[in-house]
Amino acid sequence: MSTRPDVVVTGIGATTPIGGTATETWQAMLDGRIGVTALNEPWAETYDLPVRIYAPLTVDPLTVLPRVEARRLDRCQQVALVAAREAWADAGKPEMDPERLGVVVGTGIGGALTLLGQDDVLETVGIRKVAVLTIPMLMPNGPAAAVGLWAKARGGVHAPVSACASGAEGIAWAYKMIKDGEIDVAIAGGAEACIHPLPIAGFAQMRAMSTRNHDPQGASRPFDVERDGFVLGEGAGIMVLEREDHARARGAKIYGRLAGIGMSNDAFHITAPEPDGEGSARAIAKALKSADLTKADIGHVNAHATSTPVGDLAESNTILRAIGDHPVVTATKSMTGHMLGAAGAVEGIATVLAIKEGVIPGTRNLNKLDPEIKVDVAADNRKVDMTAAVNDSFGFGGHNVALVFSKA
Repeated sequence: MSTRPDVVVTGIGATTPIGGTATETWQAMLDGRIGVTALNEPWAETYDLPVRIYAPLTVDPLTVLPRVEARRLDRCQQVALVAAREAWADAGKPEMDPERLGVVVGTGIGGALTLLGQDDVLETVGIRKVAVLTIPMLMPNGPAAAVGLWAKARGGVHAPVSACASGAEGIAWAYKMIKDGEIDVAIAGGAEACIHPLPIAGFAQMRAMSTRNHDPQGASRPFDVERDGFVLGEGAGIMVLEREDHARARGAKIYGRLAGIGMSNDAFHITAPEPDGEGSARAIAKALKSADLTKADIGHVNAHATSTPVGDLAESNTILRAIGDHPVVTATKSMTGHMLGAAGAVEGIATVLAIKEGVIPGTRNLNKLDPEIKVDVAADNRKVDMTAAVNDSFGFGGHNVALVFSKA
């Protein structure tokens, strides 16, 4: 009989294009609020960008963090800290041995705004004006480091960088640390803030982004037959994960269990997913095995579904192969846009809340399901009494992460 501890979710925090907190974000999902708007920054015109839509935060972190603290942090670090503080407060600010507390916060790109901004300073003004904290502000482990320093976590601070799977991988590695007995509590998730002409230009050159500029609210349309790419968003999602016995001993509220995790790689292409979904299906199969659950136990999938023609079809094949056609599928990126390294963490929070509250937020802008998509995609909110659900995330490089959540 296994003596490895069960892992539960005791705190949630988020800042997204549809809400300044996790609670606001969840309610916005149920309300069908869409955070995509016109990109009217002067630089969009200057560089003649073909993409003129984006999904910015509803609440600027500069209005939440003290000014002196915020100026020492890249925006990616700022959003991580905002979400982490919310999650920690939501968990009841547990008093504990700092050597039993860990932090795992992933990011896909990291401090891009600092890197690009300080390069401009160097080229136009010179080295004397380059910020002293340029390196700690631009490094990809910056969000994890900022949270770790604030929380005084001594049990290990880690920063997975696996493109758009980074947030989910942060949660997965935290799960491993707790299961292996390294720590009792983890602050885990992902953060991203890279709305800047260069990332937009790069994604646009790949033809990965929607150019539905005339209809911002309708641009992110996962699984729809007229989908044409993702919409760039920003934000952060953080969970407090905890040994179940530790949580119960201190009387913590429990949202649900992180029952299992699975990771794999397609080894297929640097940006394109494996079309038949075999690689990503392996991640889900591993997650089900570690959770000691079967395909039949899964009632819901919060899909990665970015609204790209190739990606959504591959994911449909993944779900069919790994689970079947019975789970109710949703794609919350239809509302938040694609927050890159933060996406999987925010969607993990939505998955936990869907199980807890028995309602799945609908996939917005799903006017006509692509006939090649063979899974049950909810276009409207759907009440479902379920015991377990899957949240999957995929990233450039072939990274696949699957998280299985279940009722407490």
